[in-house]
Amino acid sequence: MKVCILSFATVFFASATFADIRLPVLFGNNMVLQRDQPIPVWGWADKGEKITVKFRNQLKTTTTGKDGKWRLELDAEKAGGPYSLTVKGKNMITLSDILMGDVWVCSGQSNMEFAVSSSQNATSEIRDAKYNEIRHLEVPKAMAYHPKSDLDRSVSWKIADGEDVARFSAVGYFYARELYKELHVPIGLVHSSWGGTDIETWISQTSLEKSDLFKDGTVATKKDADLQLLIKQRKEQVIKRIKELQGGFPGIGSTTTWKELSFNDGEWHQAKLPGLWEQSIENFDGVVWFRKTIVLSADDAGKPAILELARIDDSDVTYVNGIEVGQMHDKYNERRVYPISAVVLKEGKNVIAVRIEDNGGGGGVYGTSDELKITISDKMYPLSGEWKYQVEEVYENSGTNTGTVGNPNDFPTLLFNAMINPLTDFAIKGVIWYQGENNANRAFQYRTTFPLLINDWRHHWHQGDFPFYFVQLSSWKGANGNSNNGSSWAELREAQSAALALPNTGMAVTIDIGDVNDIHPRNKQDVGKRLAAVALNKTYKKPVAFSGPVFKSIQIRDNQAILSFKYAEGGLWAKDKYGYVKGFEIAGSDQKFYYAKVTIDGDKVVVAHSKVPNPVAVRYGWADDASDGNLYNEAGLPAAPFRTDHWNGITDRVKYSIR
Repeated sequence: MKVCILSFATVFFASATFADIRLPVLFGNNMVLQRDQPIPVWGWADKGEKITVKFRNQLKTTTTGKDGKWRLELDAEKAGGPYSLTVKGKNMITLSDILMGDVWVCSGQSNMEFAVSSSQNATSEIRDAKYNEIRHLEVPKAMAYHPKSDLDRSVSWKIADGEDVARFSAVGYFYARELYKELHVPIGLVHSSWGGTDIETWISQTSLEKSDLFKDGTVATKKDADLQLLIKQRKEQVIKRIKELQGGFPGIGSTTTWKELSFNDGEWHQAKLPGLWEQSIENFDGVVWFRKTIVLSADDAGKPAILELARIDDSDVTYVNGIEVGQMHDKYNERRVYPISAVVLKEGKNVIAVRIEDNGGGGGVYGTSDELKITISDKMYPLSGEWKYQVEEVYENSGTNTGTVGNPNDFPTLLFNAMINPLTDFAIKGVIWYQGENNANRAFQYRTTFPLLINDWRHHWHQGDFPFYFVQLSSWKGANGNSNNGSSWAELREAQSAALALPNTGMAVTIDIGDVNDIHPRNKQDVGKRLAAVALNKTYKKPVAFSGPVFKSIQIRDNQAILSFKYAEGGLWAKDKYGYVKGFEIAGSDQKFYYAKVTIDGDKVVVAHSKVPNPVAVRYGWADDASDGNLYNEAGLPAAPFRTDHWNGITDRVKYSIR
């Protein structure tokens, strides 16, 4: 945060022994304040100190309380700017280039954290970004045992003009751009997200304590000292188990030979890749080495090759036969594709060694099996499956400025305390949210925790039922779940849809714009557009189509199921050059689903299958990879996945537990 601190007279120097007036970290030059509602301004100073705030034609004063905090509200202002804000106590702070507009909090996990620099057409998007009235503040990553009153460290508001856009939340930026084009008012984005995080870490302890899900006391009622001890003990247990498994940790300098072809890894244990190491080793942040031996014929030796290692969270250095072939740092969403020169590969045994460092959240290699391979000429050697591994180090304190806290998923409330609570005095227009991947294995419980979060944030902001719009999970191969073997991602999407029962909520369906091979699809432009369409219709009352077809009712007639939909005015259509409607399944009382024959009849869909003479249930898009679904309305928006049955799912009994 860049501020101008001015001394006006000797009296200010004489009072240097007293605390200077201080504003919250999120106040700074270039910021956007919420228009058309009272403007809270607050900070800290000596107790009893008189504070004067000047903004435009307003001049207001207050006095610091015994706790050293002061707060006042400026009268509402219309959209406009730039303006300056002056706060005076024993010292004076002046902030400049302030705009009045709409402020949206952007939060969630990695798909909200995903930067413009990684989105499709990133180079041209950054080059063409010329939006002086779109501003972005990135909340620093931090965790805390109890609610903090301010952010962890200084940050600054960035203008959407040039290279700074590269670091913006892609979903947030493309959302703001659509709003700005339609509304022509400044848009501020307060971006507070962390990849690989559970929803529980974003909910306050007070709300968890009131929830039936957490009343057993194992989650919500721990106090600071208990939490510190609990997490410390868990970390010690993890380290103990790893030491027992591999006989300790390597000494200083002893890992230098781990990349070599001649190194004997016979005592190392095995883990399957692709796969994050939380799934097969332990839940920790630190450094792990993986080794894979392949045998090449004389024909393939001495030739150039391409090594592909899917995606690695967070950083890697990769070697082949002891020679470094590539490395990436803090690029968890980038595919590792490394060229291997002709002199590296040999006849017989060859070893690929990968040193992976994880600083928070999931760690290791993720993607699909066909993304791990080495290609020599026209021959492909698969690399998925068992790899040897050894843990080099477990970080005692992972992340940045996290104190004694370890992982954001170690315990609930940790991110709410440090990354949300400090924002709740700041006036906002609403929230956009993209999270759920980490909760898919507890999808049924998400029906409770997601509304819990929405109501929790509304309670803490004291702004009533402000808009809360969210992105439904896109299509991804995942575990290849479907109706017959169960799909946790389909169940999570259903839980997200259920949150629409809350007032002033909206959802962007994205099953058709994902990447089945990448949990972080690069097309964030359409995600932003669809979220913006929801906001333009619901918040700004613009005549904009915002929803695709939504299942309304089912009628069984003979051997057919006839489905009716909301938001189907003007009729339905299938996005297929042959006109085939896909993504529908039908089942009888045996609960066995068959891909259905489907016809469209105006605003209705007729579903049938010869092996289901007495249909009972229909499902649409009920799979981890739901990209097969191709039903749209006249506005060109996709139908939301749904099911007409209430049969047990695979996540019904899976509950949250402290890791």
